[in-house]
Amino acid sequence: MTQMDYARRGQATPQMEAVARKEGIPLKVLIDKVARGAVAIPANINHKSLDPEGVGEGLRTKINVNLGISRDCLNYDNELEKVDLALKLGAEAIMDLSSYGNTREFRRKVAEISPAMLGTVPMYDAIGFLEKDLENITVDEFFKVVEAHAEDGVDFMTIHAGMNRKTAERFKKNPRLMNIVSRGGSLLFAWMELTGNENPFYEHYDRLLDLLHKYDVTISLGDACRPGCINDATDAVQIEELITLGELTRAAWDKNVQVIVEGPGHMALDEIAANMKLQKKLCHGAPFYVLGPLVTDIAPGYDHITSAIGGAIAASAGADFLCYVTPAEHLRLPALEDVKEGIIASRIAAHAADVVKGVPGAREWDRRMSDARQKLDWETQFKEAIDPEKARAYRTSSAHDGQTCTMCGKICAVQTINKALAGERVSFK
Repeated sequence: MTQMDYARRGQATPQMEAVARKEGIPLKVLIDKVARGAVAIPANINHKSLDPEGVGEGLRTKINVNLGISRDCLNYDNELEKVDLALKLGAEAIMDLSSYGNTREFRRKVAEISPAMLGTVPMYDAIGFLEKDLENITVDEFFKVVEAHAEDGVDFMTIHAGMNRKTAERFKKNPRLMNIVSRGGSLLFAWMELTGNENPFYEHYDRLLDLLHKYDVTISLGDACRPGCINDATDAVQIEELITLGELTRAAWDKNVQVIVEGPGHMALDEIAANMKLQKKLCHGAPFYVLGPLVTDIAPGYDHITSAIGGAIAASAGADFLCYVTPAEHLRLPALEDVKEGIIASRIAAHAADVVKGVPGAREWDRRMSDARQKLDWETQFKEAIDPEKARAYRTSSAHDGQTCTMCGKICAVQTINKALAGERVSFK
């Protein structure tokens, strides 16, 4: 029984009750959204430490943090520090993108300690886990990796099932500046080219869905053809795959498997809203998960900012789930400080969108901060800040009179108006 199975029977689960309580919405409303597929609650039956979250229509915009082991950075302790930091800073999901080393031990450890949703891309793990060249991996071996991830408690998996032979042919006939930048998508494209076979996850999609249903794993339909530069956005290849993802969404719902659909990476500002509406239309209102989108290609070292700009627009136009981007994007595996910068930027984008979407409690948070500022109540301002530590550190880093800050000092507008309205003398001596 999956969350969707129960919802379609009108039955509440402990996970649904927890999400309804967090979101401040009626349980019956949430059950209906899960039954329709408009909300997914990724909750693998083996993820015992999970504190469930909902992703989708009318809920808070969630953020995901990518981390994991690579051949060049094989430090498990560093990645576990990133897990701790992500949890501390309020990330709702963690994706383990490990592609080398003892990936299973690391994945199980994350599932053991993390109350956040756990996601993976099994295709990344296949090369290292199976220790075989790509063209020698069989269909059964691909599915062996997927089942290992499911057994280990993974709540949602990115599967690039839309990169089928038809999509591959469309790509070859429509040259792109950046070709295919999805790691999982590129591996499957290469496997199909090397073997002459169809994408195993597309050809054997029913088998995949049965496996995911067994563990209540949400399928995150990966966008292998997401644009890797603004030049490639909204092209024939991206749309070809999106149409296929819409068909795969309905097929998953027919088997009561929950779905999240992944969306574009790089995209100019004026294309974002239209893309969100197109995705929701073609994928029947399924929750939408975006990487950014990054609104320009010229800012290496600052792509947490380009991503936050695009993420705020995307979420306000309908995206439900933002994958964080760090300052290290395109340059290196992110360090701990990069992870923090990426999380904070994504949380700002998500909250800005929630204000626009009218998510319960979003605007009230801003009101509490404004009220504290009007009163020059610094402790409450720190409490309400998205990053209290940084806010406090900035204030204490320079001398001040205890009431105002060093920007305005005695001529602080807030203090002046407060005194004037109270009938007090205003003196600048």
